[in-house]
Amino acid sequence: MKTVLITGVTGFIGRYVARQFAETGWSVVGIGNRPPENAPRQDLFRYQQISLPSADLANIIQELQPEICIHCAGRASVELSITDPSADFSNSVSVTFNLLDSLRLYAPKCRLIYLSSAAVYGNPEILPIQESQSLKPISPYGFHKMMSEQLCTEFFKVYNLPTAIVRIFSGYGPGLRRQVLWDMCQKALTQSALKLRGTGNESRDFIHGRDVARAIHILAEKADCEAEVYNLANGVETTIKELAELMLAKLGEYVPVEFDNVTPVGTPINWQADMSKLTKLGFTPEVTIERGVNVYVQWCRAEILGW
Repeated sequence: MKTVLITGVTGFIGRYVARQFAETGWSVVGIGNRPPENAPRQDLFRYQQISLPSADLANIIQELQPEICIHCAGRASVELSITDPSADFSNSVSVTFNLLDSLRLYAPKCRLIYLSSAAVYGNPEILPIQESQSLKPISPYGFHKMMSEQLCTEFFKVYNLPTAIVRIFSGYGPGLRRQVLWDMCQKALTQSALKLRGTGNESRDFIHGRDVARAIHILAEKADCEAEVYNLANGVETTIKELAELMLAKLGEYVPVEFDNVTPVGTPINWQADMSKLTKLGFTPEVTIERGVNVYVQWCRAEILGW
């Protein structure tokens, strides 16, 4: 049985990826910084609790000799990257280097899929965004993702380590207790008005966690792993105002929506992905935004209100 090593397996995306690989017959080994009881143990052959970067990572890789490594670890918060850029650098760039160098030394044929972010694009000049567009990050989070991408390219070009980079746009789904949809649901269920940042005309390209995992599985098996880059989204632009209206309709709550017309530092304005490259590998999203939001808001209701 082939082995896949997943870093950040206790995180939102890591859990979906673990389930996808377990269901398709892989032996899944997960690394995370949370106690074992917080790991998706039903999908794991083995779980190792370590905080990255760590010298222990090299020992684990030397022992396992994984065929695939999915690098999901790292903080996914623009706000925290602004307030504590040093910690964000360590959790992003330093951890990525730790992983790449460990693979170089002890599993040089392992195919690494690095989970980057659309934050590397900043505010793009043209929509939909192609992978070849200039990278103009506007937050420490985006800059550190860009640096980590460059490390993946370096290790392929200098050491011939197989790597592929996937730029995830706005992932969501049950299990995610942060970001815009969670914030909307909390406020809609507990407050008399839905007060949101920005103008409402900002837009994102949402992709369900299950589709993220499916796409990563396809990349792991089909990508050339020559440091190429792939966008990962639905390819559909949704404004925050449209998202709020959809969320309220699916939730069955009708509270007024108010925007403060203030764009937080580091927040991009409009995103929509060109999905041509990943489509050519055989990926098509299965979860529409309408269906995905419906399932997500019902999960949020249960999490927030207990029913």
